Amino acid sequence: QVQLVESGGGLVQAGGSLRLSCAASGSIFSINFMGWYRQAPGKQRELVASITRAGSINYADFVQGRFTISRDDAKTTVYLQMNSLSPEDTAVYYCQVQKDVGVYKIPYWGQGTQVTVSS
Repeated sequence: QVQLVESGGGLVQAGGSLRLSCAASGSIFSINFMGWYRQAPGKQRELVASITRAGSINYADFVQGRFTISRDDAKTTVYLQMNSLSPEDTAVYYCQVQKDVGVYKIPYWGQGTQVTVSS
């Protein structure tokens, strides 16, 4: 099993910044994909950004250069630096990691951290 602990959410004014962290522990061997998703009230959960162990990074279109994902494999931690936040970014942000087990990718989710952006 993999346990994920997220931190860094909170309330910020529009235009402000937040940095989310997600630390993995437990059976962390073979973690490859690390990513951030978000879910706003009444909406489906959506991918924000992801990064693989090889350094391949993917951002959702709505990020538009405002967010930066990074990882520290020595700490098995993934970060999401969010700048120029707008009220539309208000959501619960979830960390996901995936372990490569043979041909399978086993996902693990964090508990979520609330990000609220006031106008």
